[in-house]
Amino acid sequence: METIIETERLLIRKIDISDKKGMYLLDSDPEVHRYLGAKPISHEEEALTYIEFIQQQYRENGIARWAVIEKETGEFIGWTGFKLITNTINAHTNYLDVGYRFIKSAWGKGYATECGKACMEYAKKHLARYELHAMTEIGNSNSKKVLEKLGFVAVEIFDFEGDPHYWYNLRN
Repeated sequence: METIIETERLLIRKIDISDKKGMYLLDSDPEVHRYLGAKPISHEEEALTYIEFIQQQYRENGIARWAVIEKETGEFIGWTGFKLITNTINAHTNYLDVGYRFIKSAWGKGYATECGKACMEYAKKHLARYELHAMTEIGNSNSKKVLEKLGFVAVEIFDFEGDPHYWYNLRN
């Protein structure tokens, strides 16, 4: 699979069927889903359904989340990148949501910041026509720190699916 972005420690590429097991390990972990509505998946087929959904986004929008591969091991450790939001969330429509999610063993290693910075550079060159926004549940202080390092600022708190979230805009 073709690499879209390469950093010092990571390869970032489109998610494909070979990521099924890694996606299952990621999304079946209740700790990973702590700030995501606490709805981890319970079957590998659910991971496959999610991968198919992402691949449909590539076809329809030309952009979707990307797999993050650790160079040293060649292992899938999570995803990063953008998702085109075409429905209205917090009074915003047709924007790119900046996001990332990592398996627990990859936490605390700076991977979210490393790939996030690379994705932001990619967006400047290839996705300038879109507004970029992000959101995180207010209790997720680690994600908040990463978003701030990427140049985002929390501008308000809003309700998303029953939980309070920070809404982020890029700093001017």
